[in-house]
Amino acid sequence: MHDLIAVFDVGKTNTKLSLIRAVDGETLQSVQRANRVVSESGLHQLDLVGIEAWLMESLRELPERDRISVIVPVAHGAACVLLNADGQVLAAPDYEDPCFRESAEAYERERDPYSETYSPQLPDGQNLGAQLYFLETRRPDVFGRTAHILLLPQYWAWRLCGVMAAEVSSLGAHSDLWQPLGGGFSRLVQRRRWSDLFPPLRAAGDLLGPLRQEIATTTGLPATCQVACGIHDSNASWLWHLRKVRAGADLTVISSGTWTIVMKSRADLSRLRETRDMLANVDVFGAPVATARFMGGREYSAIMAGRSMATPTVKDLRRVVACGAMAMPAFAEAGGPFHGRVGRTAGTDGLSEAEWAALATVYVVLVTDVILELLGDSDTVVVDGPFAVNPLFAPLLKTLRPKVSVFVSAMTSGATAGALVLMQGAATTDAENADRSVNPLDVAGLAAYRLVWRASCVDW
Repeated sequence: MHDLIAVFDVGKTNTKLSLIRAVDGETLQSVQRANRVVSESGLHQLDLVGIEAWLMESLRELPERDRISVIVPVAHGAACVLLNADGQVLAAPDYEDPCFRESAEAYERERDPYSETYSPQLPDGQNLGAQLYFLETRRPDVFGRTAHILLLPQYWAWRLCGVMAAEVSSLGAHSDLWQPLGGGFSRLVQRRRWSDLFPPLRAAGDLLGPLRQEIATTTGLPATCQVACGIHDSNASWLWHLRKVRAGADLTVISSGTWTIVMKSRADLSRLRETRDMLANVDVFGAPVATARFMGGREYSAIMAGRSMATPTVKDLRRVVACGAMAMPAFAEAGGPFHGRVGRTAGTDGLSEAEWAALATVYVVLVTDVILELLGDSDTVVVDGPFAVNPLFAPLLKTLRPKVSVFVSAMTSGATAGALVLMQGAATTDAENADRSVNPLDVAGLAAYRLVWRASCVDW
């Protein structure tokens, strides 16, 4: 049984370090920093140096750090680090770098069919294969010196303990690198011999080894502290709820953050539509999970457009619906069921900041509602992440889908929840049973508002 667990969560927007008491899942301390993109060697790259410096300082400042028995790395998808034979970083591409557009047409001819990888063709470098193809064909000065490719969670595991590994939940996240049904590398990877550059597969919860001595000395953590292999962030959230699925629940999980990721149990993969940014994720056990997504957190912020992040109330929502104020998709370039559209607002004159927050909330709920319909209804929907804290999000979803039981997860951090399951398994706390059910809202005209909004999307 572990005592204290440090969860190191590298998201697209923020990086967070949380100290968790394993016995009951309580967060004892949590700190975060905003991420930035750096320009190096003509590429937009992840700020590995800045993140590592912050991590070392944050670990040093954790209370009771002498009781930390394991660190679990968690990170976003479509991210890898290329290393040379000496372990020096050659590239850590940012998936939103427009440079990947230079090779997009050639890559489209090279990639495997959607029916094999269940990876839709996504903008820029959101398919990890597109990043590797660009580097191999356009930057041989970088790719030609590459000896190792590490997915982002496993890069941090290696930095902490010195052991290299690969893991399926990151390999199978809209990467073009994995066959979810076949359980192995895609034909693209085999044709281009990229498989030679990936280290052996390990399970997400495997303990790869103790901290490097210099890191234990620098941070004050015990030399016996182990480092887990690590996990893709959305799959961490899914893992927390997966035991309910195995117990027979028909479940959809809405994991929110920069991306809103909707993952469904028992889904027929034939329902997935490439043009709607629907895909098969791969869970930590290698099983495909029907998934759809959009940049909910970023679109919410874009609609707010610098206004204060006020907390919306039902009164604010009623005002938005009554005056017909609307936000129509899409407010982020990257993916989603309405990719390619240009977002716009209408009827917003005179809205207060709280009413703008209600407008942004009803927008992300309406997009999520479309995604739920595309995936097929479940009996139960659970919301976690930042949208679980929004007082309108889950109740609005319940209002639009009254036959579905909607819950707010007791664990609002998917990274924390997944880390607990990875380290404690069946011995994890009973917090999952404390999910809070929500009731529908009384908002006159909401059904008509939804119809008008959908009509504005034309071919949704």
